[in-house]
Amino acid sequence: MKKTLATMAVAATVVLLTATFSFAEYAIAGVGNFPYFQLGCLIVGGLIIISLKSKYEKMYTSETVAAFALYTVLIALFTNPVIDAVKAMVS
Repeated sequence: MKKTLATMAVAATVVLLTATFSFAEYAIAGVGNFPYFQLGCLIVGGLIIISLKSKYEKMYTSETVAAFALYTVLIALFTNPVIDAVKAMVS
């Protein structure tokens, strides 16, 4: 039961972080410039982390949540709207 509850918590976090990424990118870029490839990579990465958490009992929930949060930030940094915003801030 504890293993299932921890896996469900990680899955909920993955869904919430993916939804936040999607909303933020849609708000910045709109429909025409939405990064679908990065969203797909984020979804696949989330599925891999959830499957690893369910397979290995010794992984802490906080570790998997932190790993996916860092992965989300990494994916978000390499989208065109974020790169354009950084270019605008620098120049």
